[in-house]
Amino acid sequence: MVTKGSQVKMVADKGKNEQIDTELVLSVEKLQEIQDDLEKINEKASDEVLKVKQKYNEIRKPVYDKRKEVIKSIPDFWNTAFLSHPALDKLLTEEDQKIIKFLSSLDVEDAKDGKSGFSITFNFSPNPFFENSSLTKTFNFLKEGTTFITATPIRWRMGKGLLHDYMKGNKRTIPEESFFTWFTKHNEDDGYGIRDEVSYIIKKDLWSNPLTYFNNAYEEDFDTDDDDDDDDDDEEEEEEEEEEEEGDGEE
Repeated sequence: MVTKGSQVKMVADKGKNEQIDTELVLSVEKLQEIQDDLEKINEKASDEVLKVKQKYNEIRKPVYDKRKEVIKSIPDFWNTAFLSHPALDKLLTEEDQKIIKFLSSLDVEDAKDGKSGFSITFNFSPNPFFENSSLTKTFNFLKEGTTFITATPIRWRMGKGLLHDYMKGNKRTIPEESFFTWFTKHNEDDGYGIRDEVSYIIKKDLWSNPLTYFNNAYEEDFDTDDDDDDDDDDEEEEEEEEEEEEGDGEE
C-alpha cells in the first residue's frame, strides 16, 4: 500500500533527478564549447607549426647541398654509413650487402608544402645487379589518413633479382627476403602505412646524421686493431714468462 508520505518522497526524487539531468546536460554542453575552443587553438597551432617547418626546410636545403658536395669527396661514404647502421644492417641479406656497396648517394626530400609526403632516393654507380642508376620511393599522405606509396620498378639484370631461382645441385632454394622487397611495396595495403619503419629510420636517423654511422665503421676497425695489439702483447708476455721459467729450471 502506497502511503501519502511515500508519494511525496517519489515526487521529490523525480524532481531531484530532473534537476540533476538538467545540470548534467548544461555541464556537457559547456564542456563541448571548451573543447571546440581547444580545437580552434590546435588548428591554429598546426598552421603555425607548418609555417615554421616550411621555413626551416628552406633554410636547411642549401646546408644539405653543401653537405652533399663534401660527401662526394669521401670514398664509399653512404654505403659505409648504411652498412654500419645497426637497424638497417639487420635488414640486409648477404647479396643485399654486395648491392649496397654500389650506393653512391642518398637523398631525402619533403613535399614543398611540408605535410603531404616525402621521397627517398638511392643513387647507384654502375653495377652488375640492375640497370637503374637510381631508385626512388615516394610517400603521399592522403586526406583520409592513409598513405599512397609508389616506387621505382627495379630493372634487374639477367640472373639477378628477387624472383630469380637459385640452384644448389638438383634442389631449388628460396632466397632470403631481400631489403629490396621494400621497393615492391607500392600502396598502404601492404602493411607499410604512414609509419613505414624502414623509411622512418632512413629519414629521421640515417639522413639526419650519417656521419655518426660512418664514424662507427672506423671506430669498430680501431677497436679491432686494439684487440689485435692486446692479443700480441699477451702472447709476448706469455713467451717471456716461459723463457724465465726455463732459465730458473736450468739453474
